[in-house]
Amino acid sequence: MHIFVLALATVLVALPASLRAEGVTTFELENGLEAVVIEDHRAPVVVHMVWYRVGAADEPPGKSGIAHFLEHLMFKATDELASGELSDVVFRNGGSDNAFTSYDYTAYVQRIAADRLDLVMGMEASRMDGLALVEEDISTERDVVIEERKQRTDSDPGTLFGEQIYAAAFLNHPYGVPVIGWKHEAESLTLEDAVSFYKRHYGPNNAILVVAGDVDPGEVRVLAERHYGVIPPNPNVRVRIRPSEPPQLAERRLSYSDPRIGNDYMTRVYLVPERDPGDQEAAAALAMLAQVLGGSSTTSALARKLQFEDPKAVYTAAWYRERALDDTIFGLAIVPVEGVSLEEAESLLDEAVAEFLEEGVDAEELGRIKTRIRAAEIYARDDISNLANLYGAGLTAGLSVEDVQAWPGVLQEVTEEDILSAARKHLDRRRAVTGFARQSEEVVR
Repeated sequence: MHIFVLALATVLVALPASLRAEGVTTFELENGLEAVVIEDHRAPVVVHMVWYRVGAADEPPGKSGIAHFLEHLMFKATDELASGELSDVVFRNGGSDNAFTSYDYTAYVQRIAADRLDLVMGMEASRMDGLALVEEDISTERDVVIEERKQRTDSDPGTLFGEQIYAAAFLNHPYGVPVIGWKHEAESLTLEDAVSFYKRHYGPNNAILVVAGDVDPGEVRVLAERHYGVIPPNPNVRVRIRPSEPPQLAERRLSYSDPRIGNDYMTRVYLVPERDPGDQEAAAALAMLAQVLGGSSTTSALARKLQFEDPKAVYTAAWYRERALDDTIFGLAIVPVEGVSLEEAESLLDEAVAEFLEEGVDAEELGRIKTRIRAAEIYARDDISNLANLYGAGLTAGLSVEDVQAWPGVLQEVTEEDILSAARKHLDRRRAVTGFARQSEEVVR
């Protein structure tokens, strides 16, 4: 059973305590490149990442999908590398590489033996300002992107429904446009579009270098100076200014139907604040609210009330997309048992939330959640890629290194009253989109 909310569950994985104050080094090159080095000497492996402060929410109107499209094109030729050479060299040296695009960032990553850091850093620097696109690259890679959309989006009713929810949730902000792009716009992207986007956003002064693993910070800085330090800052880079949301005064409702939907379900998303640099307490309360309400399939408030005490649902959830540059979403969902309509399920969900506000937070459940967070701090030590991702995604969302490191402690300080206050303030249906996803005989587009 695929449901839109499953891909948006709150992530509370935190930094290991041993890395909060030591083992993390930062520096900045004269050309504006910021760097974070995370030491972990248990294995001779390094993760090398370059994060750009540009994502799908920074695309020009009518060019949706260009950030993701350019991510694909970055594996083509540069002034120094043949098309596909970077990936081939990494593979031949026993490593792996990847790239990914979100609303607020585009990132490129290699995982390889630590003594190959010089090699991958040189190749990554080559495509920071030396991408050499030709017309032949465009149609082939554009077809790949369209096929990716067909497989991951158009063939999945839950993802299609999620697109509609996001489009309705953001009246003016580009978070309402899918990262992969609307199909009719992605199909028309050109070489000029890609080159223009690259020249506008790519450069050391719009990038964050994250290196994690068996490395020495001083040596990393020497390599960074050698490969990235010689690249001049891009004069086209500007501070990100995006359209903002107007006051949302009316609830919006959607009804989506598709015969491929296995179980009818209801989703509601609210517009809420994101994590702000230096002031993460409000976001932490929302993150903990999501966990208390619907973070566990057995012990959360919604699960107890709707799945066990009086079984009216086979699934309930709550989530919060806390890591975003701009206002974000808090969501609720319910999959009713057979014989319970979506209209009834919505009423039951509202009643359960109202009861939660009256009864208060289960202190034992809140304690279990905080214990899970502390456990995640320990487990996180075993994954340098996860640590690198926490810093890269955090910094490209406007947070500082100190904010990323402080987040676990901020979560631990959240009180029952903080959680209830967040619920009363933000679970306002005037700032919400409620969607019904149903099975039917014909696809409604």
